[in-house]
Amino acid sequence: MRTLARRLALPAAALSAAFALTACQSGDPKPAPAGDASAAPVKEAPAQGAKATPAPADSSAPTKGSAAGPQEAAPAAQPTAAHHTEAAQPAQQAKPAPHAQPANTASRPTTCTAATAKVVASKVSRPINHLALTVTNTGSRPCDALGAPFVGFDFSQSPIRILEDSKPQAVVTLAPGESAYASLILTGEPGPDTHGSTVKKISVYLTHDSGVTLTAPKGTYADDGAAVSYWQRELSDALTY
Repeated sequence: MRTLARRLALPAAALSAAFALTACQSGDPKPAPAGDASAAPVKEAPAQGAKATPAPADSSAPTKGSAAGPQEAAPAAQPTAAHHTEAAQPAQQAKPAPHAQPANTASRPTTCTAATAKVVASKVSRPINHLALTVTNTGSRPCDALGAPFVGFDFSQSPIRILEDSKPQAVVTLAPGESAYASLILTGEPGPDTHGSTVKKISVYLTHDSGVTLTAPKGTYADDGAAVSYWQRELSDALTY
């Protein structure tokens, strides 16, 4: 009887265990379909008063007092006394290189020409057989009465001779309105081969290519010995020749 009771108890216990396992499997929730947001696990917010777990420290950042960390920056070097002296004294500015000053062309004399000067031939009482030539600067700038004028009578082929003894020590420069003078000697030493005639026109050239033709004073007579002086500052100096 005891043996029979044991045999019947074993199958009953196994059957009870099978029913219990089946009940547990049938009570499990079904898995949520893919894409269902409600099925995603939700992280629970930490309870109030709970301390947040600090983020792990960056192992690359040096810790205070660590031998591997960069050393503190060395203090900036103090300027030496020489630097202080240079800072205290203003920098000496370099002097600009001297430039050549442009010439003042407005005040530089030019050569007196027929365009900037007026020429007049006039009689004089003494010495006899002389005429006075006067050149006056009519321009707005100074001009030089260079050398001696080139003088010809009527339609002569060449100018009369120049008295080299009358050459002044310096060129006569005329300011606007000033005049210079030359002596025109009409006759020379008479001789058997001397030829002369009454002059109607006198050509006076201030340069080789700039001159005027004047009407000779009435009764002007000239011969082969005619000559002219250099330009002089004073009329009295010109008439000494």
